[in-house]
Amino acid sequence: MLTNYLKIALRNLLRHKAFSFINISGLALGMTCSILIMLWVQDELSFNQFHKNGPQLYRIMANLNWGETQTGENTPQPLAEALRKEIPEITHIVNMTNWDFGSLFKANGKTNKETKGRYASPELLQLFSFPLLQGNPKTALASPDAIVLSQSLARKYFGTENALGQTINLKDAGDFRIMGVMQDIPKNSSLQFDFVLPMQVFVKKNDWVKTWGNFSLTTFLQLRPDADFTKVNAQIRKYMPKNHPEQNADFFLQPVSEMHLHAYKAGKPAGGRIVYVRLFTLVAVFILLIACINFMNLATARSAKRSKEVGIRKVIGAARSLLFGQFMGEALLTALLAVFFSLVLVTLLLPTFNQLTGKAITINYTHPAFLLSLAAITVLTGFIAGSYPALFLSSLKPVKVLKGHPKFGFKSLLFRKGLVVFQFTLSLILMVGTVVIYRQINFIQNRNLGFDRENVISIGLESDLSKNIKAFKNEVLQTPGIKWVTTTSDHPMSIYNSSADLQWPGKSEKEASSISGVFVDYDYFETMNIRMKEGRSFSRDFATDSSAYIVNEAAVEMMGMKNPVGQTVSFWKGKGKIIGVAKNFHSQSLHEPIKPLIVLLEPRNASVVLVRTEPGKTKEALASLEKATRKYNPGYPFEYHFLDEIFEEQYKSEMTIGKLINCFAGLAIFISCLGLFGLALFTAEQRTKEIGVRKVLGASVVNIVALLSKDFLKLVLLANVIAWPLAWWAMHQWLQNFAFRADLGLWIFALAGIATLFIALLTVSFQAVRSAIANPVNSLRSE
Repeated sequence: MLTNYLKIALRNLLRHKAFSFINISGLALGMTCSILIMLWVQDELSFNQFHKNGPQLYRIMANLNWGETQTGENTPQPLAEALRKEIPEITHIVNMTNWDFGSLFKANGKTNKETKGRYASPELLQLFSFPLLQGNPKTALASPDAIVLSQSLARKYFGTENALGQTINLKDAGDFRIMGVMQDIPKNSSLQFDFVLPMQVFVKKNDWVKTWGNFSLTTFLQLRPDADFTKVNAQIRKYMPKNHPEQNADFFLQPVSEMHLHAYKAGKPAGGRIVYVRLFTLVAVFILLIACINFMNLATARSAKRSKEVGIRKVIGAARSLLFGQFMGEALLTALLAVFFSLVLVTLLLPTFNQLTGKAITINYTHPAFLLSLAAITVLTGFIAGSYPALFLSSLKPVKVLKGHPKFGFKSLLFRKGLVVFQFTLSLILMVGTVVIYRQINFIQNRNLGFDRENVISIGLESDLSKNIKAFKNEVLQTPGIKWVTTTSDHPMSIYNSSADLQWPGKSEKEASSISGVFVDYDYFETMNIRMKEGRSFSRDFATDSSAYIVNEAAVEMMGMKNPVGQTVSFWKGKGKIIGVAKNFHSQSLHEPIKPLIVLLEPRNASVVLVRTEPGKTKEALASLEKATRKYNPGYPFEYHFLDEIFEEQYKSEMTIGKLINCFAGLAIFISCLGLFGLALFTAEQRTKEIGVRKVLGASVVNIVALLSKDFLKLVLLANVIAWPLAWWAMHQWLQNFAFRADLGLWIFALAGIATLFIALLTVSFQAVRSAIANPVNSLRSE
């Protein structure tokens, strides 16, 4: 019997090739999209899950209650040792820098610049599961002259030779002994670095980090397995207020397993990549549902062709359960073929998908878990897609179908129309999302940041270039194509440090404040085209500027000053006068509001050279900069970045999401149109004789097309009514992640609605015209 059913299923697929192609391709596209999304989701969920002590690992987050609550991962350096003494449940605690630093490496006759380094406490390799291939994790970072390399970096300099105990030179830092070689860090780790130096090296060079007022390091800890998390978290939360009430900050623990996905705002969970994980999981489910709905509509559209087959089978004794099994078998066979073609598409598209998302996803086709998941998808898709057609066809009455084509009831027609409305509702939501995300990204890219980021080149200020910066500046300013040169400690849109050290006249002891500080050289404001609201920028004509400060408008507002220029404040360089107020500019991400900022004239603390070039002369400017850099910083490669590139990197995640949404929305609309085509086909078949009679009585092709199209356009209009409020709510929630955002205008919804109506009209018109131009004799001859 099973063999017989299989033969019938194959014959039906081969007999109706166009119908089978639409069914299989629709399901295959839906499955391909869903599999790619689920691979991405699986990769996102796997981040930081490989650590052996994962359930006991936490990162300390800080709520800085300075005017408004700001939540971040930066904590004071002394906090780690203080907590170690206070809380016995802590087994390991580690301070770590959360930015990459680089240096020129020399070892074994090879010289290269390495840029992915971190400073960390000695217990780093005991806390995290970054296995050492060589060395002891307890002592690898204990000595101030120790260094730990990744396996790739060790091979780069020493090949197959044993690197342990070898000496490697870091320019401007000295010689270090390799005390450990660790296995390369997995891609699904939030922490990524190629070498580690002891934290004591960093602290020795940066005394400022020792104060409680500087939140600049990330702190990780491990609790005992029997520790009461709630109790420990409460102790940590109240530690700063108890010991340093003037800082007005509190801490809490975040599981390391949540670092990659979960973000916080004002001390509460708010957004993060988990939003996109949930969003795309829903998208995957919806697109697969849309594909299954297509199968239902197309199968029922062909039901009139198979009604007599059902009637004859029932007359000769076939039970409904057997008929149901036959049609479900056909659906499962279709799903199986769709899975096969889907795997082919996934294999072909995966490299492009990885490039688009920045992932390195691979598929192990022989892995039992993958095979089991594939089997589950096949069965589930086949069951969902085939259940309604199987129930519908197996329920037909043989007496009615053998007398002529059956008249399908109002309920079944309403159900199919409901499926189409559901399809287009989802497609409309995706389409609106596409437009909104595109507009927001475009808004970000074109927003006036308060400075001019075009034609600005960034060069790392390191080693000999730092020592010869004055000569370098004088030389390049004499070359064609270069207008301004300055140095700074941070890029103008990446000033993320915060401090409570600012004091001003009238500030009470209990008043909380948070301000970011940046060190600059002369010509900083001129190079970046940052306008002054009051006062002036730093000038070589005033020797006292070395102890002066410039603040932005947000800082003036925070201090409540009416005439800030000339007033004395105290910050990192002691007491000094405010000589200027800069217009507000975005010194952080557009996800955040503009924060108070204070600017200090201190070229010695600079780490970046900013060069403004003349428009159209970038090539000449780069040639001059390369020549000067190699002259004043020999041995280091010439590396540069355009400020525009750095800016776009900040919003890479949003841009990637935008591209994915574009692809998924287009695919969902295409699959939905297949479903609409199925319903149009069904309706045309049901009204074949009506169309014939109308044509005999004089109806034109236009009349027939309008007759068949208006009902479908009503369905799409209904989908718009349902989709608009849902899409508005979803996009409104997403836009809340940005402090500065594009308007959610009504025209976006109108545009999506008109587009779907037009696409639907084209889809339906194809079948309507085909029915309208058919010879009425063929449809009426049986009468």
